[in-house]
Amino acid sequence: MRCSPIVAAIAMMACATAAHAQAVVRVGWCARTISSAAAPFAVAQKMGWFDKAGFKVELVPLPGSTDCMRTVATRDLPYSLPSIEPLAIIHAQGVKAKNYYTAYQGNIYGIAVPEASPIRSFKDLKGKKIGVTSMASGGVIIARALAANNGMDPDRDITIVVAGEAGQTAALLRSNQLDALSQFDTQYALAENAGAKLRFLEEDNRAISKFPSNGLIALDETLKSHRAQAIALAQGYAKGTVFALANPEAALRITYEVFPQVRGTGRDETAAIRDDLKTLEARAKNWRLEAGGVTMWGENSEKNYQDYLDFLLKFGVIKTPVKAADVITNDLIGDINAFDREEIVKLAKEYRAK
Repeated sequence: MRCSPIVAAIAMMACATAAHAQAVVRVGWCARTISSAAAPFAVAQKMGWFDKAGFKVELVPLPGSTDCMRTVATRDLPYSLPSIEPLAIIHAQGVKAKNYYTAYQGNIYGIAVPEASPIRSFKDLKGKKIGVTSMASGGVIIARALAANNGMDPDRDITIVVAGEAGQTAALLRSNQLDALSQFDTQYALAENAGAKLRFLEEDNRAISKFPSNGLIALDETLKSHRAQAIALAQGYAKGTVFALANPEAALRITYEVFPQVRGTGRDETAAIRDDLKTLEARAKNWRLEAGGVTMWGENSEKNYQDYLDFLLKFGVIKTPVKAADVITNDLIGDINAFDREEIVKLAKEYRAK
C-alpha cells in the first residue's frame, strides 16, 4: 500500500517528536547514594527547565570523584560533578577537560572523629585508621594531603580504609573499627542521622576550607560541540540551587518526588524531612556564592583553584604543576547566569507541594 506524502510527513514528525522527548543527558553523581544534595537537579527537572532545552537528566551514581572523572575521560558520560583533584591528575595524562561550573564554592571535605575520641588534631592520627566512602572518593586525596601537611608519610603513617556510606560508617564507628573519617558534608550529615556523634578537627580542616570542591566537568570537545546543552544543564542546576536556598523544604519534597529513593521506605515523613533537611543544609553552605567570594552562579575563581592546585602539588597529590586556567573555564558563565534570580526566589517562596 502506498502512503501519501502527508501521512509520511506526519509519521516523520511523530518519530522526531518521540526522539526529542526521549533525549536523556546522563550526569555522573559522585557518590553511590543520591541524597537530598541532588535537590538542584530535582527542582530543575520538576520545573521543566531541562525539558525546555530538549532533554531530561539522569543522575548516574558512582563510587566517587575519581570514577566520575574517568567516565568523562572515556566518553562513557558527557558530564559529571566531581571534585577538582582527579581532573588535575588526569590533565597531566593529556586529557583535555574543564570544570565549567563550580557547584560547591567552599570545600565539602574535612576530617571528623567520634565525639568522645581523645584525638584532637591530625597529628594524633599517626598509625590510625581513617574511613572514606570509597577509594575513588576525593576524601582519599584530602586525607593524604593533610597527612603530608602534618609531616607524615601518607603511605606509612596512616591507614585509609573503606567505611561505606551513612549507616555503614556509623556502624563501624560504634564498633571502634575506625579512628577518624575523611568524608564530606552530606555524608557526615547522613552518618549523624544514622546515630553517629561526630566532632570535626576544625584547625586541620581550616587548611582546606577555602578551596573549591565539586563542579560540572566535560571534555573540551563536548563544551565546543554541545555548548547549548552544557549551558542549559548548568543553568538548570543554578536555578535549582537558587530555589533550594530560598525554600529548602519545598526543594526537599520535590527531590522526594523526582528521586523517590532519597525518601526511601519505612521512614516517617516528619523524621525524613527533619533528617534530610540536615543533609541539604550541610551542602547549602557550600552552594552559596560567598563561600568562594564570587558573584555569579558557577563562577570559577582562578585564584581559589590555583591556591588549591599549589597545595596539592606541595604535598605530592599531583606530581607536576597545573595551571588553573588549564582545568577551569568561565567561558559559559555569562550565558548560564542569563536568568532572573529574583523570579526564581519568588517561585520558591510561593511553591506549595501537592
